[in-house]
Amino acid sequence: MAYITCKDMTLGYDGEVVVEHISFQVEKGDYLCIVGENGTGKSTLMKTILQLIPPLEGELVTGDGLQAHEIGYLPQQTVVQKDFPASVWEIVLSGTLSKCGMRPFFRKEEKMLAKKNMERMDIWDLRKKCYRDLSGGQQQRVLLARALCATTKLLLLDEPVTGLDPKVTVEFYQLIQKLNQEGISVIMVSHDIHAAVNYASHILHVEKEQSFFDTTEKYLESDSWKVFRKEELIQRKEVEKDA
Repeated sequence: MAYITCKDMTLGYDGEVVVEHISFQVEKGDYLCIVGENGTGKSTLMKTILQLIPPLEGELVTGDGLQAHEIGYLPQQTVVQKDFPASVWEIVLSGTLSKCGMRPFFRKEEKMLAKKNMERMDIWDLRKKCYRDLSGGQQQRVLLARALCATTKLLLLDEPVTGLDPKVTVEFYQLIQKLNQEGISVIMVSHDIHAAVNYASHILHVEKEQSFFDTTEKYLESDSWKVFRKEELIQRKEVEKDA
């Protein structure tokens, strides 16, 4: 059974529709990229997957033993979050909170899990440093280590390379790909359509009334991709003309 199945969902807030007819599923080992224009409902969809808001219509079903607290979430960072005055160790360890229940302390098991994921992300040597003193790429590795403390099944990433330089961006994409190859399913919202088609196994192209979902290979044959490519080429020519 799939980790997540979304069936003909209508999403929005306070009865106001943002996007309609969203259907897709994510199974173990899938790498799903969610793409689309600004304002089409990608952020609303993320909140629905995290069960922070319910769909207005349709349903979201979790399966294969996946619980809502087992989704590792890496949010898009704000300026305030980037300046958070905590140590790397404190931030990564906080990813184990769902395993603590009502306990007001961390056990040895949680501390060992945090250490394991910091080593996995190659940031163990940074554990005593203040988070806000790190580079953008190092901060994303810290947040990814934190997310991995919450899950061994599914990562949900919201624009994870925003603000990173090209070299660090490629390294981060390769890191996510490696985690996916190790068996962790990935859902990533991205404006980088080219990275999406290079790394993802499936694409969800969100549009207000009729979204596309299928394998990346079929997406590259779809009208959604052709329209997007045409608009991108027009925008590129306009930028070159103004340069």
